[in-house]
Amino acid sequence: MSDLFEDDVSVDDPRRRLAAAIRPIINMNVAAELDDEALTEAAEAMEAIAERLSARAGPRRTRNQPDLARAAQDFFPTSPVIGLANPVAPPVRVVVVEGDDGRREIRGEANFGFAYEGPPTCVHGGVIAELLDEVLGAANIVARHPAMTGTLTVRYRKPTPLNTDLRVEARFVRQDGRKIHAWGGIYHGDVLTAEAEGVFIEVVPVQMLTIAEANVDSADPGMLEAIRAEASREGAASDVQPPFPLPDTRVPDPGGR
Repeated sequence: MSDLFEDDVSVDDPRRRLAAAIRPIINMNVAAELDDEALTEAAEAMEAIAERLSARAGPRRTRNQPDLARAAQDFFPTSPVIGLANPVAPPVRVVVVEGDDGRREIRGEANFGFAYEGPPTCVHGGVIAELLDEVLGAANIVARHPAMTGTLTVRYRKPTPLNTDLRVEARFVRQDGRKIHAWGGIYHGDVLTAEAEGVFIEVVPVQMLTIAEANVDSADPGMLEAIRAEASREGAASDVQPPFPLPDTRVPDPGGR
């Protein structure tokens, strides 16, 4: 991991710590040579843990809206891509940096284990698309142009290897009306293995409220109230627009890109 990223702090957060403990189990279940006895013992232990957690679980999860006052890594804590609290996530580590044009953009690092394999020894193409969609969305957020994905065009230029440190870049490009254009790429060393151009659609709070209320069974009540409050404000532009000056959370880009 490069100097862009802090040491892992999962031990300071019980949910992140649990996710970090589950990840190697997922990888070993997919890739390790294990006998049936070891697998059966592990399954019984996991079933017991799931039963205990289920007995103590509340009725509804809480999901916070992205907060530009916090680090990019915390935009989506339960994301399947960057979420440190999601055991399905590798996770991809992301930070905000200042790009060549002086605008805020995203830099990241990833290392995909066998759980993400597509062609032998290569990252699954769907996982690559998911990663690029995520970081393009984050790049739009830090550029203060949050939007939902309309079209994502992925070009697979080279095989992206498993179990290898990869570099990720993403940036907002321009806005045409409600259309937000962004670009992102994945690099193995200096080799671009995959890139994506995305067209995102700006969604005002009243539209987001309609979407969220249509999926009310999976929506967090607190999140719905936050969207309703934002939608009621005349002239509101986005459900993630901060009501405070944007702090400078950028770090220098040692790669000079």
